[in-house]
Amino acid sequence: MNRRYSRFAVVAFFVAGTAACAPVRTYSGFLPERNEAALADPQPGIDTRDSVRQRFGSPSTAAAFDQNSWYYLSSIQEQVAFFTPRVAERNVMVVRFEGETVAAVEKYGMERGRIVAYNAEETPTRGRELGLLEQLFGTIGNTPPIQSEDDRQE
Repeated sequence: MNRRYSRFAVVAFFVAGTAACAPVRTYSGFLPERNEAALADPQPGIDTRDSVRQRFGSPSTAAAFDQNSWYYLSSIQEQVAFFTPRVAERNVMVVRFEGETVAAVEKYGMERGRIVAYNAEETPTRGRELGLLEQLFGTIGNTPPIQSEDDRQE
């Protein structure tokens, strides 16, 4: 009987351990509903701003200087246990308008993405760096002496 419980415990531990390593997916941005009408791209010359907004919702962002381009962004991240999440999928759909109708639709994936290397170092500034003792005792002797009442009247 004890042997049966120990086997059950080992199997349960193994199942729980493998389930804990399953990746957790995080969805962010624009994700269309999974039906044919929502997945179909806007048709140039046919769809208008209103029809695109009805099917896809408000854009994630619009071009800063040209309000005739709408961007729909989406990404899926996967994280296994405590490791750093990685981007599994990223999509950008750009809808360009000419007046009120769609002029062009462009789609980009992760293959068009670029890695931006950020500099983690601090920007050097001019001047000298003070040590701990200089910071604590640096003002000693730099203040003007305290004057008496007689010295002030002169």
